[in-house]
Amino acid sequence: MGKQASADAPVQFAPRSGVNRSGMPLAASRAPAKDLDPWIGRLVASKLEADEATHIACGICNDLAFARIVVGGTWDAQTADGPMEFRDEAILFGPQSRHMPVGCCGHVIAIGIGFRPGAIPCLLGREMAPLVDRIERADPFGLITNSAAQDYPLDAEPEDWLQTVEEAMRAFIARVQPEMPDPLAAAFEHASFADPTITPGDFAAEHGMSSRKLERLVRRDFGMTASTVLRRAKALDLAAQLCGVADEEEESELLLRYFDQSHLIRDFKAFFGTTPAAFRSQPRLFLRINVETRQARRLAELDRIKPGAEPPWRGE
Repeated sequence: MGKQASADAPVQFAPRSGVNRSGMPLAASRAPAKDLDPWIGRLVASKLEADEATHIACGICNDLAFARIVVGGTWDAQTADGPMEFRDEAILFGPQSRHMPVGCCGHVIAIGIGFRPGAIPCLLGREMAPLVDRIERADPFGLITNSAAQDYPLDAEPEDWLQTVEEAMRAFIARVQPEMPDPLAAAFEHASFADPTITPGDFAAEHGMSSRKLERLVRRDFGMTASTVLRRAKALDLAAQLCGVADEEEESELLLRYFDQSHLIRDFKAFFGTTPAAFRSQPRLFLRINVETRQARRLAELDRIKPGAEPPWRGE
């Protein structure tokens, strides 16, 4: 696989992809065009250059399913079905119930479409549970028409790639004419953004539904139990803070979501396999990009930043 490297030290990154205030690489990400918004939560493009002989080992923990195109580098992942490698192709990631080890040799070029909860059942007629912690070598949305390298050239700007995937999704939606996701799925996700300490029972009561109906909906559209979705949201918010890609004004609030230090450590280890202190001590290139994309979407969905505005942790 090549020599191992820390995730940050060997990487040269283009300023247009963004950095946090510590100068660490981020990705270009934004909300989709309005006509795609019912199904798509976020578009993201990472463009980093690295030595072909160096293996950057890291991981991801997505709360959304992602269709991705990878170009230039050779990627590897440890999935629920075992190890995988992929290069210059389209792949479909299910959401993660815990940290998934992911690495790359060479250029880190990845373009992604994050689908809103409930979108995959509407677009593809599939439930989410079988996709959790898995990756499929598939292009169900027709994101590649010629080859990955032709459709997403290495010398293009990230925004060019994002417009290409938007056009592909627009054509797919026009052809399939899918239904829109259940608004209750969007409401549950919003609750997980605003206050993931809410109980599933309280959410169900607030929305006039039984707990059993809520669990069926969340299982179908999120792929896991309602309590797991909420616990993961807390852990992802904390991971973003540890990676330096969270709103500093929320730091105290994020910590107060846990009963005590042992509760915080136990929950965090369940999703990331390590303590918060050990997590903070290691570079997290891919995971930082991953949780930063989610935090930018979260603040936008909660109307804490204006549409199109840069989040507070981005460098000048």
